[in-house]
Amino acid sequence: MSGMSRNVPARLAVRLSATVLAAALAGSVVSCRDTSRSVAPRSGLRPYLPSKSPAPAAGVVISAPLFGLDAASDGSLHAATGAGVFAIRAGAAESIAQLPGVNGVASLGVGDAFIVTGGSLDPSQIFPTSRQLFRISNGGVHQVADLWAYEQTVNPDQSWNQGPLAVESNPFDVALLHGGRVLVADAAANDILVVDANGTIDWVAVLTPVDLPPGQIDPQPVPTSIAIGPDGAYYVGELTGFPAIPGLSRVWRIAPGSRHVTCPSSACTLVAGGFTSIIDLEFGPDGTLYVVEFDEASWLGVEAKGFIKTAAGGTVSACSIGGSCSVVANNLSLPTAIAVDKTGTLWIAEHESVLFAGARVHRLP
Repeated sequence: MSGMSRNVPARLAVRLSATVLAAALAGSVVSCRDTSRSVAPRSGLRPYLPSKSPAPAAGVVISAPLFGLDAASDGSLHAATGAGVFAIRAGAAESIAQLPGVNGVASLGVGDAFIVTGGSLDPSQIFPTSRQLFRISNGGVHQVADLWAYEQTVNPDQSWNQGPLAVESNPFDVALLHGGRVLVADAAANDILVVDANGTIDWVAVLTPVDLPPGQIDPQPVPTSIAIGPDGAYYVGELTGFPAIPGLSRVWRIAPGSRHVTCPSSACTLVAGGFTSIIDLEFGPDGTLYVVEFDEASWLGVEAKGFIKTAAGGTVSACSIGGSCSVVANNLSLPTAIAVDKTGTLWIAEHESVLFAGARVHRLP
């Protein structure tokens, strides 16, 4: 893959999240709580046990679906799952907060993180805690902002989300900025939001569809991932919608501090294209951008098989911020999230044969 030449509509992204969430919760009861109050986690963090890595090379199996993974300052990992947030430390996974439908996590420290909960087109999968930004800290989970209320009121993507029932929201990823601010990638709203420490929300950018030749369906852009580059810019990965043509997913660079911009524009430029179904981005300590593709057969190819890995499999690529990329791992089983710790070690979340059967977080060679 070379720069600029390589690589779930919003509704599919929402449906994917809702489907796997339903499967993940089928075997357990997860309580819904009033989001205006702190939500107590099931258990407190045990004292950290020093180890060379948070998990053995073979990995740790954790509840699925797992859509978010981030490295904490102590070397542990935080994992966002359909049933809540787990800390992976010293070869074990421990629940630190029960909350349905957590999609993304951005670590602040040991047991301290921002998380986003997803949305769904299925009313039975909407909870009082859905489509929100929370912070886990000091043994509780506290609501920071109501992302769904903002989308209903503002609806930044006026070009696609039109009509009385058009507004959708599925917050999918979160990244840290300075001053207690975070960026949120909303896969169903097609936008990037910024939330300050007081919970005030504004929109940063709206993605536009891939422009295909006349007679073909322009697939909806679906921002699934957001990461802060070494240059301070905001990097966004998209998973393009129906008909899920391989090779159409893109990575965008949004200028630092941007507000109310459209991609593409002078403030939002293409870094690399030709990907298929990007589902996560992460920068390493050396400035390398890692791009995770759910499956080279596209999400539609996987969906057609009942969310079973295809022969093509998923891929991780390493890219420079100039857009030059190379594959570092392929034939992965439904990878959904990547984390890079301070040593530069790559941790990937793959799903065992079927997306709902369990997620394995392990080290990439």
